[in-house]
Amino acid sequence: MRAIGSATSGAVRLGWARWRRSMMLRVVASTAIVGLGSVAALGAFVSSNIRDGLVTTKVDRILAESARDAVDAQGKIDASPARTPGDLQKLVNDLVTDLHAIGGENRGVILLRQPGGSSQLLSPVSTAPGLQEVLTPQMRAAVQAGVVKQSYQHVYLESLQEPGVVVGAPLKSAVAGNFELYFVYSLSDEQKTLTLIQRILGLGAGALIALVLFMTWSVTLQAVRPVRQAARVASRLAEGLLGERMVVQGRDEMATLATTFNEMAESLQRQITRMEELSRLQRRFVSDVSHELRTPLTTVRMASDVLFDARADFGPDVARSAELLHAQLDRFEALLSDLLEISRIDAGAAQLEFEDVSLLDIAREELEAIAPVAANAGVQLRLWASPGEHEASMDRPRIARIVRNLLSNAIEYAQRGPIDVLVGSNRRGVAIMVRDYGQGMTAQQAERVFDRFWRGDAARTRTMGGTGLGLAIAREDALLHGGAIEAWGSPGHGASFRLSLPRTAQGLGQQPVVPLVAREREFARLGSPVRLGPSPLEAKP
Repeated sequence: MRAIGSATSGAVRLGWARWRRSMMLRVVASTAIVGLGSVAALGAFVSSNIRDGLVTTKVDRILAESARDAVDAQGKIDASPARTPGDLQKLVNDLVTDLHAIGGENRGVILLRQPGGSSQLLSPVSTAPGLQEVLTPQMRAAVQAGVVKQSYQHVYLESLQEPGVVVGAPLKSAVAGNFELYFVYSLSDEQKTLTLIQRILGLGAGALIALVLFMTWSVTLQAVRPVRQAARVASRLAEGLLGERMVVQGRDEMATLATTFNEMAESLQRQITRMEELSRLQRRFVSDVSHELRTPLTTVRMASDVLFDARADFGPDVARSAELLHAQLDRFEALLSDLLEISRIDAGAAQLEFEDVSLLDIAREELEAIAPVAANAGVQLRLWASPGEHEASMDRPRIARIVRNLLSNAIEYAQRGPIDVLVGSNRRGVAIMVRDYGQGMTAQQAERVFDRFWRGDAARTRTMGGTGLGLAIAREDALLHGGAIEAWGSPGHGASFRLSLPRTAQGLGQQPVVPLVAREREFARLGSPVRLGPSPLEAKP
């Protein structure tokens, strides 16, 4: 039963998905439902009117015929000289036989003596066995009352499996007392006629529905085909095939759509080509400038090192200038390195060397390396590890650079508060979260924090010597690994960064490896504390 329910649920989901994706299916199905409902209602109305007309005409003819035959039967009884029970019984039998002969095979005749009479007892007479079963007590009571000359009732003839009508009239005899005369008519001919009409209406309705569906499908296809073609061409344009165009046929509205679409595609191609050329020139310019600056920077670095080493022999102003020159050259070299790295990434020339590495090892090494800087800033570093293996295939230097950038930014804005680092993993991926509780940032700033050279507070000076490209390079490195890096912040409540890397070719999946945001007291639940130091990683008891 569970397998059947699962299969049914899957079929329903598949049908619903197909319904949502196909406009033609919705239009044709809606037309079919409306058409079937309309034709069914119209057919029921026409069939009902035809049936009522046939039955009404037949009943009127039956009543007229029955009234005439009942008058004739009454006349024969009044004119008969029969007085003995035998003669009276023969009279009744002959009367029923004559009435049946006059009415034909589609009419049965029943003659009954009313109860309570004082005349001699006569046997009931009918033209067919079991015919009296169609008489209801209400029908007999109406005939016995004699309020009207004749009464009728619609019945179902079980023996013939067809509808019928019973007409009753009272008869009086001065010798034998009162009688009940019933005519049982079959409506088989009318039923056959109605069945034939309904069959014809059904065939006509089916043909009409098929014609309407075909016309709807044809018209809808004419409208949908260009839309589908436009969707295919747009998809290929999105894949980078800028030479794709729609086929223009005729001069109607769809041809106008195709022409306009092609003009738009050509305009986009020109704009994209122009932008690609501009971007290529910009990348080449940055790369060339970065490379060309290497030689003079090396010369300036050598002179700066000489001045920096001899600063003790200079006066205070000159010594301070030598120190500033040395520090700014360090930053200049870092900026050139980042620019070259960005240029390689933009040009698609970045080379990755994958190896199986534990993300927990990288986090521990980077925390230990940056611990003196954090101590000088009054920041406490805490490392947490969730249960499980934290290994994945990655380019170790690039991932270490990402973790280093995240830690540097956290120390920069921690405002002497603690920093929690959580490493976790599952079957699909590994992740690290760096959480500080300092200055924080707004949601808009969190969206732009990975932009190149972007700073949340332009008036704030850097204390860690960053270049403004660290997080931008971190995002590119994460994308090169098929992973993702995300940011969250709240003013006055700190910020959180999460780096996620896949462990398999299936990707990261929908379930996050570690949360993006966690309160300080929640880290003890998310992982175990890891001791920092030169010794191997050990979880505290």
